[in-house]
Amino acid sequence: METRQDAVTGTIGCAAAVLGALAGIAVWLPYGRRSLSGAFEGETAPVVFLLGLPVMALGGATAALAVLAAARRRRRLAAGLAAATAALAAFGYAFDVLAAPQALQDCGSPC
Repeated sequence: METRQDAVTGTIGCAAAVLGALAGIAVWLPYGRRSLSGAFEGETAPVVFLLGLPVMALGGATAALAVLAAARRRRRLAAGLAAATAALAAFGYAFDVLAAPQALQDCGSPC
């Protein structure tokens, strides 16, 4: 039988995951806006949207849940979530999910 304390803990966990995902999206938003609107002659980078948004949202959620687990002194769970966050970060860096369109990257000082 679930107690009130378990329900409150679950609600806090869900709220932390949602806030973490929103924080990840907020970090991604400036990059995504530049990539979707195009930089030079309408060039867009839809891969940034297809990979960037999910990776940043999942990364933010797992990071928030890792902090919550660490605060509750659940070391194994916190370590697992931290490893998942690190794996998402490695995936993001490997596929450059925060990359701007190529024209913004190659553009010199006039841009």
